Amino acid sequence: MTASPLSDSSVPGDAGSDLPVSPGIGQLSERSLHAALKAYLAQPGDQFEARLGRYVIDILRGELLIEIQTRHLYALRPKLRRLLDDGRRIHLIHPLPAERWIVRENAAGQLISRRKSPKRAAACDLFSELVRIPDLAGHPRLTLEALLVREEQVWRDDGLGSWRRGHWSLIDRRLLGVVQSVVLAGPADYVALLPSLPEPFSNADLARAQGWNAPLAGKATYTLRAMGLLASAEKRGRANLFTIEVTDDNNH
Repeated sequence: MTASPLSDSSVPGDAGSDLPVSPGIGQLSERSLHAALKAYLAQPGDQFEARLGRYVIDILRGELLIEIQTRHLYALRPKLRRLLDDGRRIHLIHPLPAERWIVRENAAGQLISRRKSPKRAAACDLFSELVRIPDLAGHPRLTLEALLVREEQVWRDDGLGSWRRGHWSLIDRRLLGVVQSVVLAGPADYVALLPSLPEPFSNADLARAQGWNAPLAGKATYTLRAMGLLASAEKRGRANLFTIEVTDDNNH
């Protein structure tokens, strides 16, 4: 994977007076995880919640637009598409829970329990989001950074949540630490999310790799085919087979 462009201290910090800082926009409604990630990423000279036309940008660093999306990436599709079409350079950050603690509170906000979730995300879990935006993932002016984090999820027994969750509400996500950063800046970086497999390989081959499963394998091969990074090969029985195809044409 490539190094994060956010660690480059040579990036200009002053974006100009036409894009003023607007400290109050969006900050009252954002959850703790989003605010903590902005603080973690901050560098001197950054502008936060900066107005750019009709949009508010999380962090403006010179000509680089930094967006933090803690939920589904496809929700940002209209914003990303418009900004990319306008020639903007965007660095999109998405946290994944490498470690998660579940905190449960009663309706008054008093602690009931705190336990560690057995689920652990890895960078390959990005395919669950990329499957909805493969056209944007391959855009030459967009880089994507997966931050593997330690976090707390805070659930409250307030009777207002989904019936599937027993009417508990997810009221906050809190950042406990950052474990790893994985930056996807070009086709080779997306392909590198795959484990080492003999070619050609099938979805079943991919699903058997450590940390993978059948739904994730299907999303990965669909995404990479849509990005032009996998080619179809001969079938093995009824199973479709794929080969990796990274060429000069699909390199950024």
